[in-house]
Amino acid sequence: MQDKIAVVFPGIGYHIDKPLLYYTRRLAREAGYELIEISYNFPYKAKEVKDNSDKKKDAFALAVEQTKQQLSQVKFENYSKVLFIGKSLGTAVAAHYDKEHGIGAKHLILTPVPNTFDHLRTGCGMVYHGLSDPWCENDIVKEMCRKLELELHEIPDANHSLETGSVLTDADNLRDLLARVKSFIED
Repeated sequence: MQDKIAVVFPGIGYHIDKPLLYYTRRLAREAGYELIEISYNFPYKAKEVKDNSDKKKDAFALAVEQTKQQLSQVKFENYSKVLFIGKSLGTAVAAHYDKEHGIGAKHLILTPVPNTFDHLRTGCGMVYHGLSDPWCENDIVKEMCRKLELELHEIPDANHSLETGSVLTDADNLRDLLARVKSFIED
């Protein structure tokens, strides 16, 4: 049996080289995880999707299909630990893929969208949410994390990228997040 694998599921506009995913990938690699990075090809930008329910559904369906294609050869049952690292739409895609394929992955959920919670198992992971995130209401995140027994970390004044508008505050928040994520990944 192989040891550990981590799959990174980006958002529509938040790619794997942006800070949250760049550093969490590095932490996973340092912890000995084999990495797979999912990529999507969308016909529109994130801002076109945000307030359009049809485009949200379409983006989700496209991302799920593209994920299935990219992971079709992976035999998750051969790994002792499976970690899904998701950001935004990627959190919903990761949860859906996990549920559909019965993988039982551990989830690092960075800025979920509402339908992320439709697919998550009880107690499967850790959630980071900015309290000024326009993509997912605070009450939804709090209630679903309580109901699903997910570890929730909220960042005051932070948007959907977990940024507050202050570089030094963001750097401090990122450092705290990464320290917790390191423990979560290594656990």
